[in-house]
Amino acid sequence: MRSRFSAYCLGGFGNYLLDTWFPATAKDLSAIELSTKTCDWQRLEVLNKSQTGDEGFVEFNAWFLEGDEEKVLHEKSVFSRVQGRWLYVGGEVNDQAGEYDR
Repeated sequence: MRSRFSAYCLGGFGNYLLDTWFPATAKDLSAIELSTKTCDWQRLEVLNKSQTGDEGFVEFNAWFLEGDEEKVLHEKSVFSRVQGRWLYVGGEVNDQAGEYDR
């Protein structure tokens, strides 16, 4: 989770993001698209985590700047371990308006 946040934060690591994404849910994402830094991420706060066998869950807040205003993205992410590697499967995202996307 933290390494994926760092990849988004720094930009330019689209290949890494794709390599850590569960292939069936990566859909039509491209390394070029994922390498583009589109947000000024500030910090990551892990709120909850759990693991049962090869399935994992992480709930977090990711803080970012929009203009001069700091905002937060809240996500409940699901991960799956495949051949020893943790892959991001997907999650529910809550923006500051309080709406969830899946």
